[in-house]
Amino acid sequence: MLENISTAKVAGGWHKQYSHSASSTRCTMRFAVFLPPGASETNKVPVLYWLSGLTCTDENFMQKAGAFKKASELGIAIVAPDTSPRGDNVPNEDSYDFAQGAGFYLNATKAPYNTHFNMYDYVVNELPALIEQHFPVTDKKAISGHSMGGHGALMIALKNPQSYTSASAFSPIVNPMACPWGVKAFTGYLGDDKTTWAHYDTCELMQQAEQANYLPMLVSQGDADNFLEEQLKPQNLVDIANTKAYPLQLEMHAGYDHSYFFISSFIDQHLLFHHQFLSA
Repeated sequence: MLENISTAKVAGGWHKQYSHSASSTRCTMRFAVFLPPGASETNKVPVLYWLSGLTCTDENFMQKAGAFKKASELGIAIVAPDTSPRGDNVPNEDSYDFAQGAGFYLNATKAPYNTHFNMYDYVVNELPALIEQHFPVTDKKAISGHSMGGHGALMIALKNPQSYTSASAFSPIVNPMACPWGVKAFTGYLGDDKTTWAHYDTCELMQQAEQANYLPMLVSQGDADNFLEEQLKPQNLVDIANTKAYPLQLEMHAGYDHSYFFISSFIDQHLLFHHQFLSA
């Protein structure tokens, strides 16, 4: 059952927060939805799912990205889930890059995290089913995200190419098997068997992608991002895309960092990118 936490009119549409009891994560989850003006049961709209980064909730993107005016104009709904399960019974660590706030959009197999940390199932299956049941949206959807959420968006799209029209990311962790954030998360959630890590690594998944399942991707990256070299490594993905002739567009932006100042500067471009495929 959905509980409406907040409602605000914005850019002619509505931003609403909800909580619900989630079966995949076995806890109460929160998400936010933006419905553009005119969305109704007789005029259903497509959805962009947005996955946020480490330490974030559903609120960061919705409050800071400045996406609503363009989404209203294009007739796109936006859904932003939380970044992890939360609650007193959910395991946590005194660390910003692991456990609550850092679900990495995978299904954990290692105790004690495997009970609740099933964000992959939540984002791919449970949440879209809920959204399509309760809101005036079509089953046409795209996916985007930032940093850890950029990892999630690209990885999920590569694993489910028939489910999304397109994927995009800001400053994504494209090769988590080869960076400190990813190694810490994958070890903690999945254990030491790196063959299981490959199931959630964008570079590994793109390497295995078959041409019939290619889908358009856009990646925006600031060259003043202090995580660029150690954690994000976009060139690793570009090299694979080039050898595979994968339709990936990487745009480097001079002077921009890892923050929502960067995201808000180029979110309209990402919405326009997805709109051409969502409206096709």
